[in-house]
Parts: sequence; structure tokens; C-alpha cells
Amino acid sequence: MSSTVMKKENNEVTLKIVVPAADFEQGIQKSYNKMRKRFNIPGFRKGKAPRKIIELNYGVEVFYEEAINEVFPKVYIDAIDEQKLEPVDRPNLDVEDIVKGEDVVFTVTVTVKPEVALGDYKGIEVEKKEYNVTDEDVEKEVEGLRERNTRLIAVERPVQDKDTVIIDYAGFVGDEQFEGGTAENQTLVIGSGQFIPGFEEQLIGKNMGEETEVNVTFPEEYHAENLAGKEAVFKVTIHEIKEKEYPELDDEFAKDVSEFDTLEELKADLKEKQEKTAKMREEEEVKDAIVKKVAENVQIDIPEVMVEHKIDDMLNEFGYQLQYQGLNLDTYLQYTGTKMEDMREQMKEEAQSRVKTQLILEEIGKVEKIEVAEEEVDQEIEKYATQYKMELDKFKKTLRPSDMEGIEDGLRVRKTIDFLVENAKIA
Repeated sequence: MSSTVMKKENNEVTLKIVVPAADFEQGIQKSYNKMRKRFNIPGFRKGKAPRKIIELNYGVEVFYEEAINEVFPKVYIDAIDEQKLEPVDRPNLDVEDIVKGEDVVFTVTVTVKPEVALGDYKGIEVEKKEYNVTDEDVEKEVEGLRERNTRLIAVERPVQDKDTVIIDYAGFVGDEQFEGGTAENQTLVIGSGQFIPGFEEQLIGKNMGEETEVNVTFPEEYHAENLAGKEAVFKVTIHEIKEKEYPELDDEFAKDVSEFDTLEELKADLKEKQEKTAKMREEEEVKDAIVKKVAENVQIDIPEVMVEHKIDDMLNEFGYQLQYQGLNLDTYLQYTGTKMEDMREQMKEEAQSRVKTQLILEEIGKVEKIEVAEEEVDQEIEKYATQYKMELDKFKKTLRPSDMEGIEDGLRVRKTIDFLVENAKIA
């Protein structure tokens, strides 16, 4: 196999790959061995007809397409290695007319990673913002713990803001009851914004067992088009009214919600954790600021396909997040009235920024010869195994070569960012 670059324009490269006749002949023979069972030739048992007989009946080109599929992947990889190219998309293949016994010529067009002309990336000046943890911050977190450990108790009084009510309701537009506007024993927290604007506020002051009418207007952008912008009346019956009962903030509370015996010990632990979080935030903001300034010094002609692939990744990430909320991407789009093409367009700028940052960090890593040791990869794999609560050996067996490459690339990027921080001027 031999290869030459025929044309390189922007980020698109056209390669000429010449495959020796003998190598292509091996591909044809492999194709015959795979495909011969498909042919039913009179005088031969199915799958037993010699290759020459099949070619006489169907033409010598009968195995060419499959032979190309056999031969192309390896010669393509060899060619991009030989030409030191880094493709970012699938190749577009064109095959010249194949003549039996002669070399076969593949013409391949493929989009490759763009060249990165680095600007200054050492001595970058940034300011570090400090986040100091105050007693007020600690008290807010304690109040959050207290909030999460409340219990609901039934009360006999009119509904107040923040109460939890159990209601039946039926919605009408004019005299007609509309679909999806009816429920029984529905739990609603007043002031939560769970229902359409104006609904919850009109229940304040009402009593248990009382039947009332709530008048609302659906928002113009409401997801159900048949209700958008329309006035409606909900007939509501209140079955129960509950309020939150808060625990006392004392040592017993600390014992109930933590491993500590006293409230002061709990607060000290919360403060220590907040200080660690604050320090991490400071460090991450410094890293982000440095990388952003480095990126401002670089101009890259980013291939559109790389941006589209990054948008695909971002959509997959978002889809995983939705799963934790019991949703999927299609349901989310339907509920929000968003089109997929609009969502992709909204993500485009962020995707371009991520691709640009990735390319810059990769180039700096190459220039500075930043390497990742085998033991560093092993340590990272151990972290993942612990995170997923799997035995190390079993976890390793789940990893594909691409996963291992991704782990190594991620470590190299982190080390590159650390290098930039070490060489920055932080005020």
C-alpha cells in the first residue's frame, strides 16, 4: 500500500491510496469465502460453487464491493498514520474503476483536526477571587438540614402560604371540562409554583372541607395549545391542610442528622466542608480564567463537523441528567415546546468554545511534551471502579480501548491545565 496527499484545503484532505493487486486479490478471496453460501448455482450444492463459476455467472465484479469493505479499513488507517493525519469524521471514499489483476486506487476525502497556532500561554495574569466562609453561611446550611428534617402535621385553620394541601380539582373553559385538568387527592405546596400562576394564591384563607372556585388565565406560551392564553375556572375541594413542624436546634438534632454528638461539632464540620468547597471553587475559577485568556490569543478554523459532534455529546450528557428526573430528551422537547434544531442551535456557541479549548490544550500538551504515566492511568481507573462500586478487575474488563484512550486524554488535559496554572501570574 502507498499513499499520497492529493489536496489539502483548510481542514479537508484528499488522499490517494494505491492497493497492490495481490492485496486486493486476498480481499476478493476472503469475500468469496464469506459470500459463497448466498449463491445457488445449478450443478453445485449451495455454497460449494467454485469462485470462477460464480464469477462466470455473475461477473468478475460480484465480490468487489465486499472486497473493498475487507481491504479499505486497514489501508485507510495505515495511510492516515503514514501521512500523520488526525481525522475528525468518517472518510468519504471513491474507488476508481477496478481492473482485474491491476492495482486498485482509493480516493479518500476526510476532515482532519485543524492546525492550532498558539499565542502566549505562559505568564498569563489573572486575579484570584477568594470565597470566605462566614458564620452566616454555616447557619444557612444548618437551616437547610433543619428544613429537610421537618415533618408535616395536620392543622385546623385556614390555608396559609407554604402549607401543604390535599385537594380535588376540575378545570373548565366556559362550560366544558377540559382534558388533563382534573385530579383527586392532589398534593400541593402553596407558593411552590407547581400550578399555573394565580391558582395557589387563591387557596390562601380557605378552610378544610371548603369548596371554592379558582379563576386563572393560562400563559400564552402554555404547552397545551388548546389552553394557551385562555381563561379557566377550577372547582376545588380542600381535604387536608398541613404545616411543617421544625425540630429544635440542639444536640439531639445533631445526633439525629449526623455522626456528631453536639450541635457545635456539627457546625464545625459543616464549616470545614464549606471551606474545602470554597477553595475548590477558587481554584476552578482560576483555571477557567487562565484557559479563557489563553484561548483569546488563539485563532482556529474549527471544522463544523467537530462542533456538531460536540453538540451530540452535550445532548447525550443532558439526556443522562434528564433520566435522573424520570424524563427523556423527547419528552423534554415536547413539554417545553422546543424543536431539536433550535436546541442544537442554542448549544452551538458553547460547543464551539469547548472544541476550541480542547484543541488548544491538546496542542499545548504536545508542545510541552506532557505525558501521562501508566501508574497515573491505573490510579484513575481505581477511582472509577470505587465510584461505580465495582471490583477493580471486573471494572477493567468493561473498558474498551476507546475508554482507556479517553481516560489518558482526560488526565493529559488536567496536567496541561495544571502546567498553565504553575506558569501563570496569579494576583
